[in-house]
Amino acid sequence: MFSQLDPSAPPSKYWLMLESRAIGEFGLCCAVAPLLLQFAPSGDGHPVLVLPGFIASDLSTKPLRMFLRNRGYQAHGWSLGTNLGPREGVEDNMRKRLESLAERYGQKVSVIGWSLGGIFARELARQAPELVRSVITLGSPFAGEPHANHGWKCYEKLSGRKADDWPNRDLMKQPPPVPATAIYTRTDGVVNWQGCLEQMSATSENIEVESSHCGLAHHPAVMFAIADRLAQAEGQWRPFDHESGLRRFVYRDPNRGDRFVNA
Repeated sequence: MFSQLDPSAPPSKYWLMLESRAIGEFGLCCAVAPLLLQFAPSGDGHPVLVLPGFIASDLSTKPLRMFLRNRGYQAHGWSLGTNLGPREGVEDNMRKRLESLAERYGQKVSVIGWSLGGIFARELARQAPELVRSVITLGSPFAGEPHANHGWKCYEKLSGRKADDWPNRDLMKQPPPVPATAIYTRTDGVVNWQGCLEQMSATSENIEVESSHCGLAHHPAVMFAIADRLAQAEGQWRPFDHESGLRRFVYRDPNRGDRFVNA
């Protein structure tokens, strides 16, 4: 049964229960790893900072960082423990981490953020565009309503902040001043997918995959898309090609008209 998803509401409990798919998606990633490593493009070795989602740590992004290192990148975690939201010192320490990596490698840093980590990634790019080469978000509800997810109560309890207490919320919805890619899934069981979409511009885009929210950082289709985006030469950004060859069977057109999900 298909029904339209209210953009101000969290996903249905049906999709929340199906977040257990993430286990199978990790198994799929392990199974297709040889093909992924053979066909995913390699990069130029620039540094990449990967930020974990809410209530997650660098352990959750280790498979992605290992993959990126195999592709030739200098991939690093945020080194700030478990992500419990924008608690005191967290945003300043992320900025210091970004500055340290840029100085260490003498290059701009690409920043990847999963869920809440993606919101942090976009704001880092807004604060220090001279240090950020590109931003990639994975199921990050930067453009959504504060309560259009299943984690807002936990967020308020652990972060000590209200879900709608984030400065410049309208600005958050605007694309950052660097190339930005939002990877999302319409079958997200944690956050409302409609709040994970970038506004289209000359340097921003959306890529849709079929995945759970909890499996986004280790889903093969996501990993390939990330490798494709990072492999672009600096200053030569182009939108993702989701139609060539086998890609059209893996990536759906994010601009298609329907906004319906299986509820």
